[in-house]
Amino acid sequence: MSDQFHAARPDATEPVTDAELCALALAADPLAPLAPDAVPYDQVVSASDSLLPDWYMARATAVAASPWRRRVIIAVVATFLLIDAGGLCSTYGLLTWA
Repeated sequence: MSDQFHAARPDATEPVTDAELCALALAADPLAPLAPDAVPYDQVVSASDSLLPDWYMARATAVAASPWRRRVIIAVVATFLLIDAGGLCSTYGLLTWA
């Protein structure tokens, strides 16, 4: 499959269409052994130290929250913590004993 792919596309920088990927996938032998010169996917795609590649999940970024928004978030979290600490349950929106 690797030779078939490189023979059809000598320039690996060109984007591959869905039709080409489907044709290669359908033509591939699922029981064929790996080539001796096969390279792991993560070594080809990314050299980052993160556990997930950037195309799968982007890195978290800090968002500056305004002071009133931060107070509202802290108040909501504190309210739920106080409800739990008091032995109450607020799972369905009604306060009941846990």
